Amino acid sequence: MNLAAQSVLWIGIAGILTSTGYLLMLLWGVWRFRRRHACPPQTADSQLPAVTMMKPLYGLEPGLEENLETFFLQDYPQFEILFGTRDTSDPALEVVRRLCQRHPKVNVRIVYSGEPTRANAKVCTLEEMFRSTAHEYVVISDSDVSVGREYLRRLIPPLCDGRTGLVMCLYRGVPTGGLWSSLEALGMSVEMTGGVLAASMMGEVDFALGPTMATTRTAVDAAGGIAQLADYCADDYVLGNRIQQAGYKVEFSSEIINHYVVNRSFAASVRHNLRWMKSTLHSIPGGHMSSVLGYAMPFGLLAALGGTLGGHAVLGMELLAWTLLNRLLMCAAVGWGVVGDRRALTHCWLYPLRDLMGFLFWVGSFMGSTVEWRGERYKLLKGGRMQRW
Repeated sequence: MNLAAQSVLWIGIAGILTSTGYLLMLLWGVWRFRRRHACPPQTADSQLPAVTMMKPLYGLEPGLEENLETFFLQDYPQFEILFGTRDTSDPALEVVRRLCQRHPKVNVRIVYSGEPTRANAKVCTLEEMFRSTAHEYVVISDSDVSVGREYLRRLIPPLCDGRTGLVMCLYRGVPTGGLWSSLEALGMSVEMTGGVLAASMMGEVDFALGPTMATTRTAVDAAGGIAQLADYCADDYVLGNRIQQAGYKVEFSSEIINHYVVNRSFAASVRHNLRWMKSTLHSIPGGHMSSVLGYAMPFGLLAALGGTLGGHAVLGMELLAWTLLNRLLMCAAVGWGVVGDRRALTHCWLYPLRDLMGFLFWVGSFMGSTVEWRGERYKLLKGGRMQRW
């Protein structure tokens, strides 16, 4: 076997070993998560505080009306919904008006934030919404998620002990049409969930997931306020991190929500994934660098190539076969076992391709520091800050 082929084979084997270790860690994490959240406690209505749900909006997207309606249908004694937009021309407001007509008993208010004055437009809207909230307990959620009727009942009680400052939800990806949407949805259910489980097993949780964050005004103020997030791309990570640094616990809820993938084209999916990867690189560079050890398919392909070139084709194919099985097991265990995504079972054959794409996005994250977000270009700076480019 020549030296080049031998080197390629051994690099492949090393990566297969680390990805196998990652799989074993995730299997333990799945068992731990299911055991911890098997029987969520029930809280009497009299002990549930009033809640403000904040929903920043920006234009129309697939399934917007159906997704927003799930927040009107909450089985919870007292809540209000604040919708935030830049101005009265946002087409999403017509959807809100229709929902208000269907659910007249729900207390709804609309907050206008004007044009953003800082890089993160969503946080600029949230800043205005925080000024208008009527309650201590607040839930911030994205417009492209849908939730169950007991969503608030499961999110809020952990905050009531005074020690917990933020509660978040894991989520399953839901495609809205096309191959690229399906692949990105699998990535949400499996790759994202797996990364979050792994991070939570390394110590105290010191981050948050943006699709849903339940917190209190007291905790946000102790962490420095919501306005400080307006210069960051990964505002959810920063909020969770600073609430944890302020002395509060950050926890996962037993509630799993649906996160709809609105990127249907290849180009839109690539832009979204690269933005997320580059944001992670600039926010938590150490964790981002080490995440490459969790991918399997690129190392399986290297092992197959090195084995074939070096006269050990059977060994190379066996190693590649194991990496395929590795990813199928990970897809089923994490995607179905944690977030209950049926597609993680029926479409697990797609996940090896998603794993390879995830690695390519990881490589792409080191190629430049500019990202595109809602038609605007930004430059990412050290620490995860961003500025318009």
